[in-house]
Formats: sequence, structure tokens, C-alpha cells
Amino acid sequence: MNDHLKIKIFSPNEEEDLRWLNQLWQVEWGGEAMVSRGHVFYLHDLHSVMAKDENGYVGAATYRFDMENNCELMIINALSPASGVGTRLLAAVEQEASRRGCRRVWLITSNDNLDALRFYQKRGYRITAVYPGAIDEARSIKPTIPLKGDHDIEIHDEIELEKRLL
Repeated sequence: MNDHLKIKIFSPNEEEDLRWLNQLWQVEWGGEAMVSRGHVFYLHDLHSVMAKDENGYVGAATYRFDMENNCELMIINALSPASGVGTRLLAAVEQEASRRGCRRVWLITSNDNLDALRFYQKRGYRITAVYPGAIDEARSIKPTIPLKGDHDIEIHDEIELEKRLL
């Protein structure tokens, strides 16, 4: 992480924060809905943390708590890769999950997202499941999911990763 960057991590509480977060979801995720394991989740129903530096917003993460006392990370976006923002956002989500007594933080990514697989595994996450064809099925719910993704790889499968909390 760039130590000279002064990054503030906070929960959105102003209208401007919510507008920016909504715009981020529109641009990066194709709307206000996210499909995970066949369920649709909406931005306004999720918890969020955001990152800001002296120039403005630099990232956000959204997450939810499930009935089994786990925390599902829905999205994490750092506008400047390799800046430490993503790591700080992830740590904030993990801290909140620990504070709430969650046993684990888990997430779903797609088979094309090699950068995410590297990012999470370097931070202690383990692959716990692969769901072949799950994204093909999710397209019936959210047709805006692209057919090809990172590195021109066809997107078909969901990959679940988790980190156990102490």
C-alpha cells in the first residue's frame, strides 16, 4: 500500500455517498441488483463501506449478513488497482464481520476473474466450491451479465471463496 496516501474508510451516511455508490454499481455491475448463488440482492438492502482520499472517492465494498451468521462480500471495487484501497476495504468488512460474531466471510466470483482469485487468496481466502454453469443460469435473472469477461474468457461458473474468522 502507498503509505503516503491518506485514505479514509467509512460507512456511507450522506446523500452524496449513496449517489456515488449507486453510480459505481451502475457502471461496474450493470445496475442496482447483484445475483449471487441464484438470489438477487439490491444495493439498498446491503451494508457498505467506502474509501476516500483527498481527491474524492477511491473505492467501495458492499456486504450482507446471512442467517447462518456469516458475512457475504458482494462487491469490492478499488478505482486504483494495487493502491491498497481494496485491502483496506476488505479489512474493514472483515472487522465488522468479526465484531458481529460471524464465523466466516465468503464471496462469489466468476471463473474469468483471475485478478480477484489472486487478490483474495493472497489475503487468506480459500476456494471452497465451484458451481459450473451458475452464471449461465444467472443470465436468465440478469441478462446484462456479459458472455465474456476478463482476459477474453467466457463467463460460465461461480467460484466460492471463504476466510474463516477467529
